[in-house]
Amino acid sequence: MPAPLIRAQAAAAQLVYALPRPLRRAVAGRQIRLDGQDLALDAQLLLRLQQLTGSSLVHESVEKSRIRLDGARHLVSGPPLPMQTREVVIPGTGGNLDATLYTPAGLPAPSGLLVFFHGGGWVIGTRASHDGAARFLAQHAGVRVLSVEYRLAPEHPFPSAADDAVDAFNYAHAKAADLGADPDRIAVGGDSAGGNLAAVTALLTSRGDGPAPAFQLLFYPAVDLSARRRSREIFGDGFFLTDEHMDWFANHYAPPGVDRTDVRMSPLLADDHTGLPPAYIATAGFDPLRDEGEAYAAKLTEAGVPVALSRQEDLIHGYINFLGVGRRFREATAEAAGALRVGLS
Repeated sequence: MPAPLIRAQAAAAQLVYALPRPLRRAVAGRQIRLDGQDLALDAQLLLRLQQLTGSSLVHESVEKSRIRLDGARHLVSGPPLPMQTREVVIPGTGGNLDATLYTPAGLPAPSGLLVFFHGGGWVIGTRASHDGAARFLAQHAGVRVLSVEYRLAPEHPFPSAADDAVDAFNYAHAKAADLGADPDRIAVGGDSAGGNLAAVTALLTSRGDGPAPAFQLLFYPAVDLSARRRSREIFGDGFFLTDEHMDWFANHYAPPGVDRTDVRMSPLLADDHTGLPPAYIATAGFDPLRDEGEAYAAKLTEAGVPVALSRQEDLIHGYINFLGVGRRFREATAEAAGALRVGLS
């Protein structure tokens, strides 16, 4: 998408969100109520703008989907919060991984650190697509954030991303002093597929002989690729992430023949969840992934793991990437940042 067009569309989105509420409601359409939940006006307006511009998570090919996402991030992420950034190279078992370290101004060392994995169905998404979310969490939680560029499918199918995520956490712990972090206050986190990788990392490292995270921050995580739940049937069309998209992502990450009950892909199915780090798990009410995220929270709770489950019942999948429009997305993400601040205090 040409830069002038992106700027024009971003300006138009800002104008729409600045309209008086009655006009925003007129643009968005009649209030959507489903499964006992009312969709937030900010979310409904975003879906309407997406519909009008023909935007989508998936565009025919992997390459086109990646290009379109890179352009679309400028429309809704807002201006970047100012802070220090440093590029980091993480040696991994599958090759070097690029990462960005975000440090808010005035943050002393050592501080808490969030090792962050971006969403995008293990196929699309980058550090750049989640730059706004990483900056927001760093600023509002008062921690450093190490955002990791893990390998993507289909070029690198399962378990490449999971292996990279574990390597990134182990690196962060081993190099905590270099990163300005306290090795005892390192969390893992991410959204959607990134939430999956964070949950998998917490599970695998907690079962090993090495270090484990102090906290896990999971936004609408995918935690079971082997089953369909009720929320996928209810919200599988028209709410940003669709049922068709989920199949497209899963088939690239775990092609036919791959065991989707493998706990490195479906951590909900692990036999034992005791001893995992405390977790903040956020789900979105109008999200196909809602029910599996909440099932994971229940599973951890049953295992005695301290869990804060927060259903943002009026929001849609992907909300941590929409911080530049409206207010509701920032409110929900700020709540999570507060949980991270407490979890790493």
